[in-house]
Amino acid sequence: MDPREKKRGSLKEKFQLLRSVTNSHAENDTSIIMDASKYIKKLKQKVERFKEDTSRGQSSSEPTDPTTPMVTVETLEKGFMINVFAGKNQPGMLVSVLEAFEDIGLNVLEARVSCTDSFSLHATGVENEDGEGMDSEAVKQAVTDAIRSWSESNDLQSLD
Repeated sequence: MDPREKKRGSLKEKFQLLRSVTNSHAENDTSIIMDASKYIKKLKQKVERFKEDTSRGQSSSEPTDPTTPMVTVETLEKGFMINVFAGKNQPGMLVSVLEAFEDIGLNVLEARVSCTDSFSLHATGVENEDGEGMDSEAVKQAVTDAIRSWSESNDLQSLD
């Protein structure tokens, strides 16, 4: 194999890796690069939004309660990315959130959950076929309501 063929093969592998990392469906190299560029712009926007959210949270005069979950929902090309985070583990909250997904007709495609010291849920979901068209605000409201309901029932149980 001559050095040019080896270099071309290596370059082809790198384009395929770039294609998979950026979830591109493009076939030619130029389109893969364009998709990667768009992907990077979206990531930069997410970083900026995250920085704004964190700076707003830090500048707040209210003390942050580690038991109060933070819920964010982002609309994806097909479906939603749902993130729930609480600074303290909340036994039973995961079940309530998953039930809320089921109630609104959201099918979870992928989820990562951590319930060690803190509670963290990152889920990707799509509405099922008989869904009536939902938006990110409706998903966020359903999750927030489920957490509030869970929290209230949990508070009542701790009084018993």
